[in-house]
Amino acid sequence: MTTFSIITVAYNSAATIADTLTSVSVQDYPQVEHLVIDGASTDDTLAIVRRFSHRMQVVSEPDQGLYDAMNKGLQQATGDIVGILNSDDFYVHPNVLSRVAAMLEQTGADALYADLEYVDHRDTERIVRHWKSGVYGESHFLRGWMPPHPTFFVRRSVYQRLGGFDTRLRCSADYELMLRFLLKNNTSVCYLPEVIVRMRTGGMSNASLRHRLRANREDRDAWRMNGLTPRFYTFFLKPLSKISQYRF
Repeated sequence: MTTFSIITVAYNSAATIADTLTSVSVQDYPQVEHLVIDGASTDDTLAIVRRFSHRMQVVSEPDQGLYDAMNKGLQQATGDIVGILNSDDFYVHPNVLSRVAAMLEQTGADALYADLEYVDHRDTERIVRHWKSGVYGESHFLRGWMPPHPTFFVRRSVYQRLGGFDTRLRCSADYELMLRFLLKNNTSVCYLPEVIVRMRTGGMSNASLRHRLRANREDRDAWRMNGLTPRFYTFFLKPLSKISQYRF
């Protein structure tokens, strides 16, 4: 049976992480390894994590930021399929991983993504925005498209072959990784046309205009880092498209 590694990165996440941990712990799929990579939180994050610790592996130590922590998780992961679910995100129902596993088996793809809902930070039943990803095509990145990272599942063998997150990027290493995997290296990918994750508003790259500008500048850097040359208009339209669907 295919096995999963779910990586959760946290730092001072006491207000939200219980929802994340619960959503993984109630999954009906039997082969799930949950790795919590904590950046030495100073609030009650670890006390909450300890309630679930018999079901997961926990590392708590200083790190160099979000993507450095994700890379630590990748180094420890042993599952066939890796998913990343951060500490303000949660799966919408207990069948998510079963649905992902079935779709990957059916298609034989090496990666999968789905749809996501943004929800109010305090009232997670209030949907703020629906992110419908749509079926991937090679031209999509040129039009500012990207899949929602918390819905992105990849075979661990792909990470081993193509590498993890580039920590030179502080806001857009997730975008660079998906660009590298899907567009540059043509990793086979399938689309699960349903919402599988809810994300609270207020993430790092959405936090301020300064962060939004930096994130979109780094998106353009990601193309150059991969030796890719988008059409001229992409540099102007892509940031606007990206803000509309993700970095608002």
